[in-house]
Amino acid sequence: MPKVIIYATLLCPYCFAAKRMLKQSGISFDEIRVDKLPALKQEMISKSGRFTVPQIFINEYHVGGYDDLVEHSKSGKLSTLINA
Repeated sequence: MPKVIIYATLLCPYCFAAKRMLKQSGISFDEIRVDKLPALKQEMISKSGRFTVPQIFINEYHVGGYDDLVEHSKSGKLSTLINA
């Protein structure tokens, strides 16, 4: 099973939606709360080039945010990444 990481904050509705979608798809993930660990926000920005949450990674592949996750799911790319 690939390693899935989601950078998130506590009160972000898109973070909740992304985590719910991953859980409903049976995909386990590690959550990094950038509001609790601000130093890791810099890590997220460096890895993704984006300042917003959520930012989702599967292994080293940057999926993007919630909307990107939905597009990956609709296109079948999410399933391909998870089952690789």
